[in-house]
Amino acid sequence: MMNAKAYAAEAIGTFWLTFGGCGSAVIAAGFPQVGIGLLGVSLAFGLTLLTMAYAIGHISGCHINPAVTVGLFAGGRFPAGQIIPYIIAQVIGAIAAAALLYVIARGAPGFDLAKGFATNGYGDHSPGHYDLISALCSEIVMTMVFLFVIMGATHGKAPAGFAPVAIGLTLTIIHLVSIPITNTSVNPARSTGPALIEGGAALAQLWLFWIAPLIGGVLGGLLYRWLSGEPQGEVIGTDRPAA
Repeated sequence: MMNAKAYAAEAIGTFWLTFGGCGSAVIAAGFPQVGIGLLGVSLAFGLTLLTMAYAIGHISGCHINPAVTVGLFAGGRFPAGQIIPYIIAQVIGAIAAAALLYVIARGAPGFDLAKGFATNGYGDHSPGHYDLISALCSEIVMTMVFLFVIMGATHGKAPAGFAPVAIGLTLTIIHLVSIPITNTSVNPARSTGPALIEGGAALAQLWLFWIAPLIGGVLGGLLYRWLSGEPQGEVIGTDRPAA
């Protein structure tokens, strides 16, 4: 029963991250005169993670990101047997969020899916037209740092209760830097939901936004595990938040 609740929490958390973050980009970023812009979208992603960390951290650990789940396993903080169920739940939540966002967004006059749906991309589909190598490097490094902060902020010796703040702000900084490069993924589930709705190049380029974040997550987990000198850390699952 506890596992079922943890999976449900991961689906709900990833739903909120995708709906809140991508929704801010699709609906509010360019709204005439009061658009929230790059800063607003960056804060939206950070705040969705922060709020969900407090809401479900004690239930599932609030990974809400396949790269976090895999990275925590690499860092010795998560059991291998729970990786696939967590990732499935996360992807389901992201797809549901993207579908709902589409239903809402298409109700606006002039909505055009071809103009973008908060999807990630490189080359002609990068906001700044950054190439494949730039996108690959950005996603790997950003996810690696993300996992490094998660591992450190949730360490037993870190200040109690502040991990969600540190991790949410880190995700905000990541978006501030990398939105122009790839529209920021660092989360394969978040990338999958909108890509399935938009299709086309977003779906064709989705492979990068699975491979790069997963590599970065593993590197971040291993790096912190080496730096801390503690090969076995606390498990971040149903009893301790990752965020």
